[in-house]
Amino acid sequence: MFSISKTRHGLRMLSASAVIAISAALGAPGQAQADDTIRYVITGDLKILDPVYTTAAETIGHGLLVYDTLFAMNSKFEPQPQMVDTYEVSQDGLTWTFTLREGMKWHDGTPVTAKDAVASLKRWGQKGTDASL
Repeated sequence: MFSISKTRHGLRMLSASAVIAISAALGAPGQAQADDTIRYVITGDLKILDPVYTTAAETIGHGLLVYDTLFAMNSKFEPQPQMVDTYEVSQDGLTWTFTLREGMKWHDGTPVTAKDAVASLKRWGQKGTDASL
């Protein structure tokens, strides 16, 4: 479990997943097949795998297909919990507390922790700018 205070920096970090999801959904072609295979056509070379370091549509689209986010957009572009199991908002609306889903693991089988989520948000917050939102 971890919390984010409602500051300019905290709001920017909280909305990062949603903004990236919308950007990719609007600009990334893809089609789900009956066999549950995603066919994805990239319009350019995928040169950078890290969406924190570039705004290239190819990288963002790839990132949304490969990486989980705390929240993702549903078919109506409404944010829905993805990595988050439950969340609470303080009465004054300044602090949001998230509990991650059980059972999430890294590629090597190591459990995903709140510490990992906080580190990822801090990393994005250090690189992200107001212009990137």
